[in-house]
Amino acid sequence: MRWVIFLRAVNVGGTNRCRPALIAKQLARLNLVNIGAVGTFVAGGNVSESALRSAIARKLPFQCEIMICPARDIVKLASENPFSGQPSGPEITRFVSVLAKPLRRGSHGLDQTSKIKSAEGRIRCGEPQALQAPPLPLSLPSEDDWLVKVIAIQGRFVLGMYRRQMKAISYLGQIEKRLGVPTTTRNWNTIAKVAKILQDNA
Repeated sequence: MRWVIFLRAVNVGGTNRCRPALIAKQLARLNLVNIGAVGTFVAGGNVSESALRSAIARKLPFQCEIMICPARDIVKLASENPFSGQPSGPEITRFVSVLAKPLRRGSHGLDQTSKIKSAEGRIRCGEPQALQAPPLPLSLPSEDDWLVKVIAIQGRFVLGMYRRQMKAISYLGQIEKRLGVPTTTRNWNTIAKVAKILQDNA
């Protein structure tokens, strides 16, 4: 089985520095392909998820969350064109946040593989990690003047957009807190590139 690996909070500012290209070279036996500089890999060959996770963790000089997804899930996500009909332009970036684990079934009656869309939800301050999807779309700081907007949650993938403004970064960080589970975020262009590599080497 082929896998896609996402490292969380790697090479951001001056913390958790590593060389993803070197890690891919050192783990060539796993057919590891590095994509970009923030810890995104494609792995092929006969390797289990647990073995892959352990091999990558041993190459990192620090501890971090390692999100591993079946390659077919990435290909499926990219093929669905999930941002169709959404705002676009040079001032808007489309993103995908990968969850460490799926969110649980919520009171809205849809499971975590569904696109959940409704009015903006709110989570009480101090609430424990619920691992439950909030109602969507989730617009921050507000629906009328959003800087970050989450439009859908599909399995372990949170899809959204943010405006290219400095204030948007702080609101991006709120997504993880509201969902109550570690996430790592990639530009939609990176996801599309990963899907193309997987399809070209199918």
